[in-house]
Amino acid sequence: MPQPADNRLKRREAIIDILSSQTVSKQTEFVDLLKKKGFEATQSSVSRDLRELGISKLAEGYEQIETNTDLETMGIKFTTTASDFIRDIKTAGNNLTIVHTAIGAAQRVAVFLDRSNWPEIAGTVSGDDTIFIATRNKQDQLKLIIHLQATLKDN
Repeated sequence: MPQPADNRLKRREAIIDILSSQTVSKQTEFVDLLKKKGFEATQSSVSRDLRELGISKLAEGYEQIETNTDLETMGIKFTTTASDFIRDIKTAGNNLTIVHTAIGAAQRVAVFLDRSNWPEIAGTVSGDDTIFIATRNKQDQLKLIIHLQATLKDN
């Protein structure tokens, strides 16, 4: 059964806390350590959490590879990040939206969009300062643009 987002968030905070205080070399160790902290966890939930947190297994154990990955990159503060980096939004055809960002920010914003779970987004491709966002149709494209503009206005 899926867990509420708040439980996942707290479990992910606990994973980051565990990594900051000790070396972990197996996912089953994370499961045991999380259970000791009172979190329900399975190997598959830990695997998903590690992937979404940008944590990879290296020779010496698990380590956070994406240096800018924290709870913010999981979409928690997406609106602040979007308004900081998005420079322009325009359309190209009936289902392609182009977002221009600050130089070097496109990949970060694309990750936020991919993890936002906005139903209108079919997928993203990013470069250095440009993101192509595919939608299924013109209606989804309009919803996306409204969603992005509302996000930018909120900040």
